Formats: sequence, structure tokens, C-alpha cells
Amino acid sequence: MSVRLVGVGEVLWDMLPSGRQMGGAPANLTCHARALGAEATLVSRIGSDSLGKEILRRLEGLGVATDAVGVDPRLPTATVSVELSADGQPRFTIRPDVAWDAIEASEPALRAAGQCDAICFGTLALRSKPSRQAIFQIIDRAPRNALRVLDINLRPPFVEKEIISQALAHADVLKLNDEELSVLARMFGLAEQSMTGRLSELAARFSLRLIALTRGAAGSVLWPAEGRPSEHPGFKVNVVDAVGAGDSFTAAMILGYFRGWDLDNINERANKVAAFVCSHPGATPALPSELASLWTDEQ
Repeated sequence: MSVRLVGVGEVLWDMLPSGRQMGGAPANLTCHARALGAEATLVSRIGSDSLGKEILRRLEGLGVATDAVGVDPRLPTATVSVELSADGQPRFTIRPDVAWDAIEASEPALRAAGQCDAICFGTLALRSKPSRQAIFQIIDRAPRNALRVLDINLRPPFVEKEIISQALAHADVLKLNDEELSVLARMFGLAEQSMTGRLSELAARFSLRLIALTRGAAGSVLWPAEGRPSEHPGFKVNVVDAVGAGDSFTAAMILGYFRGWDLDNINERANKVAAFVCSHPGATPALPSELASLWTDEQ
């Protein structure tokens, strides 16, 4: 079974202490989904500069379709400064007025969305009105039964309640981390104080089919609207940097969902992928065959 996945949002260069790495949450997710066997298309925008050309070469080399990656004649390809804490957690400095602030609902983008099984987006690329309008138009083109996945991806100062509410209204599945769960609890005045209570309230309030909560070294929780939740303690690894780990988890989760696996199986395998990414530099290290094979039809 081949899943047609579309990622919508930012693509950029992460300027890490170890050097430049291609990044952007939707781009990372799309690349990981392709590595795990999906037919993957990225909808984004780059500048007409050498950094943009290099992104296209990287994406094409990874097997990601790029016909919906627009080229902006005025705005530059984005770069993001990344500082790493002692335990490998990233801190980002994100500049405004870059190419992915002008994403367009192009014909290739609308065509890819109209044929997809899953469409994935984040909140960061919604910061500019042109991109926001285009992204929601693209999401709305997806088939009624397509899975709409939101990675909340809060990056101050680009955190606005109205925009986040709009994004949640477009989603079936929400992925977030512990810190982002606390922000949403304050933002939406959630009555519950416990983690499980907050997840239950969020799922009910926004009619979410599933919430994925990633917890760093503490693993993850998959919280369905109906049925038994799944908790996983994570895998112990030597963390090089955690950039892209959550995106790889989301990609693995989506593909496991389409394979009809139970939540415990999805959680186990998605944590394995995220642990590998954490133990290697950059957001999209090449996955070893023994990991990628966990998503083959024989499994």
C-alpha cells in the first residue's frame, strides 16, 4: 500500500553548530514519509538563489516531488539560526520576510492536495497572511476522507490564538509536545490540570480523531478520541541533536495509521525512528534499512 502524503509549509536551512542542514518541520516530515515508503510531495516556496537551488536538489535526491515548490523572484530562501542546549534541544531564531511567507495555492499544489491520502501542515508558515490564505485553500482541496495532520509547532513570537484556532479547525490529528500542551491549556482555558485531562478536553473541543504528544526522553502518548490510549517510555540514546525528531515521529505515525496498526505498535515504531534521528546530526539523516523495513508490506 502506498500512501500519498502532502506536506505544506516552510522549507529552509537550519544553521546548526555542526553546519548547514535542510530543515523546516513540514519539509522534514515529508522527507521522512518518503523514506518510509510514501509518495511524498512538498508544497513550499524558495528564493531564486543558490540556497533555493540546493534545496531542490536535496529534495529531488530524496525522492520528494518538488513541482509544488514555488520560486520567489524577490524573497530569499530562508535560513534559521539554531542553538543547541547541553541535551541537544534546539532553540531557533527565525527571520521574517522569506520565501515561504509567500506560499501560493498553485495548480500543482492544489492538484497534489486533491489526490492525497494525508495532508500535513504546521502553524509557523501561517504567520503571514498570503501563506495562511494559500495553505488553508490547499488543505480545503484535500478529499473529504483525507487525514489532516497539524503539527502545532509553536515558535514565539509567532503564536496567535485566532490563527491556532483556525488551524485546529482544519485538523483531524494534532501533534504537539509537553511545552506546547501547556501553552494551549493557558490559551484555551482548559479546565483540566492533568496531562490526560488536557488531551481529552482538546480532543473533544476540536473534534480531533487523535492527538500525539511527544515528551522528549520520556517518550510519547497517542490519545484517540475513542478507545484506549497508548503510552511509550521512549528509547535511551545518546542525543546529538533533537532537530527533526518530532517530524520523523509524525511521519512514522501517519504511515502506521494507514497500515491499520494498533496504537501501541505505531508508538513503538515511531519512537524507534525518532530515537535514531536524535542520535544523528540534522533533521533528516538517512534511515537504515532495518528501520525503513518496519513499514514494508510484509510487516
